[in-house]
Amino acid sequence: MDVTAVVVPSVGAEFELSTVDLADPGPGEVRIKIAGVGLCHTDLAVKEGHLPFPLPGVLGHEGSGVIEAVGPGVTTLAVGDRVAVSFNSCGECKWCRRDEPASCAAFMPLNFGGVRPDGTSTVSIGGAPAGGNFFGQSSLATHAIANVRNVVRVPDDVPLELVGPLGCGVQTGAGAILNSLDVEPGASVVISGAGSVGLSAVMAAAVRKAAHIVVVEPNADRRTLAIELGATAAIDPADGPVTEQLRAIVPDGFDYAADTTALVGVIGDLFGAMAIRGVIGLIGVPADPEATFGLPLVPASVLGISVRAIIEGDADPQTFIPHLLDLYKQGVFPFDKLITTMPLAEANEAVKAQLTGEAVKVVLLAD
Repeated sequence: MDVTAVVVPSVGAEFELSTVDLADPGPGEVRIKIAGVGLCHTDLAVKEGHLPFPLPGVLGHEGSGVIEAVGPGVTTLAVGDRVAVSFNSCGECKWCRRDEPASCAAFMPLNFGGVRPDGTSTVSIGGAPAGGNFFGQSSLATHAIANVRNVVRVPDDVPLELVGPLGCGVQTGAGAILNSLDVEPGASVVISGAGSVGLSAVMAAAVRKAAHIVVVEPNADRRTLAIELGATAAIDPADGPVTEQLRAIVPDGFDYAADTTALVGVIGDLFGAMAIRGVIGLIGVPADPEATFGLPLVPASVLGISVRAIIEGDADPQTFIPHLLDLYKQGVFPFDKLITTMPLAEANEAVKAQLTGEAVKVVLLAD
């Protein structure tokens, strides 16, 4: 069927609103009428060529909507189901069998390959196959094909058009705190970057009742929002050396750090503020795919500091997204405060709004 989609024609080009041909759902797939789709930093990283994906193509991996068709063999989902869509996974490797799909052995080809596992594309442009199946969805469009493994039913009493970011950005930040780092009550946490991932980490740390939740962020409005969402302090890097500012708040150092910036200098500042046996979680995607961080070996060894990379918050979307929605309904995880909505046709304006800090997380509405 012909659908309207936001297309990336080539690396570095602006988004273009175009008509594309969407394939019928195949075995294990569903077609979703998209209500809203979050604009994620990963979409922009692909658009600028920092992550691999075949172009021209359709991105989008924080979709939500209503299932309007199911493919052969689909029994766990039905037409009319309200759903959020997350990352894809194989369901067969040892990590998927352990219900840890974020570590799926086939994560890269399934989410960045641009085609189905059988090599066919879900999207065609001008009669030629194009990059699709991005994170198993390519939901920057009015309709998307997704796989049963990355589609999660959501309750009727949540705002359907806003739940898409739970599939990636919000899930990643919250999961870093609740799953990967497993922050305990009374612990100290520093979070660098107050975008949607960082602020989701703030809310999760508040849920865990961490004693110190400190945000490092240059944007004043985002620092204010961080405090509103549960941060106990928010510091401006322009006010002086970050490590010294952090040590002034927690002299013994922080138990946990979550970096969403992927900036080597920022990570170094966090390292200098860690406590004995502190853990640093790396969440951000660097602009330079060959970027490296030099770990000071003697201090790391003496203090027993750990550094670990985190993908998708080590979450299983089938259980974690419902958990976050339960927290939302309890009033302790107000992720909707991160979201600004814009029409799908304003994708380029949405990029600018996020890059300038005018918006934290834009959700593009397909209707």
